[in-house]
Amino acid sequence: MAKNKTTQNEANVEDFLNAVPDETKRADSYALIKIMQEITGEPPKMWGGSIIGFGSYHYKYDSGREGDMPIVGFSPRKTALTLYIMNGFDRSDELLAKLGKHKIGKSCLYIKKLAAVDSAILREMIALSVSYMSDKYSE
Repeated sequence: MAKNKTTQNEANVEDFLNAVPDETKRADSYALIKIMQEITGEPPKMWGGSIIGFGSYHYKYDSGREGDMPIVGFSPRKTALTLYIMNGFDRSDELLAKLGKHKIGKSCLYIKKLAAVDSAILREMIALSVSYMSDKYSE
């Protein structure tokens, strides 16, 4: 079975962010760290080469595949900030409608810049995801 490439490591978060060439994306990343740290109570950690995650949970699929992932996290990708909202967006239509300019994938929220979204709605979405994941994977 293939090994998960996205694992928590000891890479320095600040060094990673200081290498982000886009000044706005770098500043937004520091703002996201503050928000996610406040919500989770966890320090930022590097996961793989480009994800900043907070907390962790252990998953195990029926197939036998298992591993650990951050409860919530983000990555300052070239085209957008990618936020990993692990509970998905099935019940988030109302919040998404109020959020502002964004795109979504299955569990990814893509934002070009934080100034384009409502920070209170974003905080609520992150908090709901963290609460959901904490409840689902509590030991």
